[in-house]
Amino acid sequence: MTVAESLPADVQELLNALDENDRRAGDLVRDLDDERFNWRPDERSWSIAQCLDHLNVGNRVYLVPMREALTRARQKGAVRRGPIRPGPFGRWFVANLEPPPKRRLSAPKKIVPAAQKGKAEVMEEWSRLQAEAKDLLREAAELDLNRTRFVNPFISLIRFSVGTGFQVIVSHERRHLWQAARVKANPQFPAR
Repeated sequence: MTVAESLPADVQELLNALDENDRRAGDLVRDLDDERFNWRPDERSWSIAQCLDHLNVGNRVYLVPMREALTRARQKGAVRRGPIRPGPFGRWFVANLEPPPKRRLSAPKKIVPAAQKGKAEVMEEWSRLQAEAKDLLREAAELDLNRTRFVNPFISLIRFSVGTGFQVIVSHERRHLWQAARVKANPQFPAR
């Protein structure tokens, strides 16, 4: 039996979504130099670099309390009881992150992207954080991802299940990869 066959279907689905987001990010930036990577349609809009840097910073911050919650769950022996099932608020939150955006949201101060960054630096961090998220998800596959909760690092009044946290990461990535693709599709995007 392969590793993929041994993982629960909901966990494998999230891993597949992270892989797809990884592939989309790579395809999006493959032919870009730093100048095009940092090009912005206007001063209120983000560049492709900023979209990806925002995701990197967000994932870095989000994975910390999720990892801590999973460590506590492992110590308590909180074994898996079934597939990931977000509550009503979690489902609403995840759905509102999916592209195309239903409303424009301001990024929390903790995860406002840098004004400019080099492609190599951003993509190296992207690859590292994607691998970290996938490893954490694989390690957590046999834990109770519904009852294991963490405090949202951006809105401390909100507690999500770790399962919902992984869904948030995937949806948030899709949202900003969609945004970055729109930057590249802009008719004024610099030609090579």
